[in-house]
Amino acid sequence: MSTENIVEKILSDANADAEAIVAEAEAKAAKILADASSRAEKIRRETEAEIAKRRESILEKKAADARLESAKIVLREKRKVVDAVYALALSRMIALEKEDALKLADTLLQKYAEEGDTLYFAENFRYGEEVSALPVIEQRGVKVSLQRLPLDGGMRLEGRIADKDLSFGAILATDREAYQAKLAVDLFR
Repeated sequence: MSTENIVEKILSDANADAEAIVAEAEAKAAKILADASSRAEKIRRETEAEIAKRRESILEKKAADARLESAKIVLREKRKVVDAVYALALSRMIALEKEDALKLADTLLQKYAEEGDTLYFAENFRYGEEVSALPVIEQRGVKVSLQRLPLDGGMRLEGRIADKDLSFGAILATDREAYQAKLAVDLFR
């Protein structure tokens, strides 16, 4: 074998080896690219699924927040109506006719007045003189003060043991505490 043949053989073998190495590298690169594409596709699907979950969660939270805010608005409006009902009741109690005011005062004094109590009338109570003449005043030994107090109508008893706020505002506040839930149900059926 001549040197030329040997060189040609070496070059031929080198070319074949180079082509094999290039083919193997291209195959590896294609496999790496396919694996990377596959991983990228898997990550994209997982990311889209996670985004869809988060979007759904955000939408549900926003819907829940909207329902809660709506319920708060409705509750505020119901409270305004209940407030208006009690404000109207107070104005009507303050404007009671003489006969009704005297009946109410007599009932309250019969129930709450004790021996030695002092009776004070609200500044806006129109029938203090007439209430002072009720038999219960003398029967219970109640003292009537000429001093008027800044109450929401009605009167106040001050005693040795306890004071009793019999103002119309206090009576309605007690009523409201006891019945506002029932009143709200009745008003908003």
